[in-house]
Amino acid sequence: MDQSSTEDALDRAFLALADPVRRRIVARLSRGPATVNELAEPFPITKQAISRHIGVLESAGLVTRTRDAQRRPVHLDPAALERMTAWIDTYRLEAERSFRSLDALLQKMAATDAVALEEEEPQ
Repeated sequence: MDQSSTEDALDRAFLALADPVRRRIVARLSRGPATVNELAEPFPITKQAISRHIGVLESAGLVTRTRDAQRRPVHLDPAALERMTAWIDTYRLEAERSFRSLDALLQKMAATDAVALEEEEPQ
């Protein structure tokens, strides 16, 4: 996957997860596959609306559907979530490095201030 298509996939995934209903659907699917009827149960919206939400998640590559006789369970794609997590971790790790550098600088400044104060105290 080239850089542009990777960014497009991330854009679609994050945009799909911007909706609270879709986040709840993903949360439910993290416990295992479910049908549209099962996914629709906790929501005060129509099954057609749930199907549209699933379609958005499917277009974003976050879920897939399979056929099991008459059932069409929806499955979460953990690899898609892993790609999102990897992207977030890149920036989280960089922020942590910056904070560690800042901590080291602050500790060095505090130690320098402590030494200066000791030197100023009359004996």
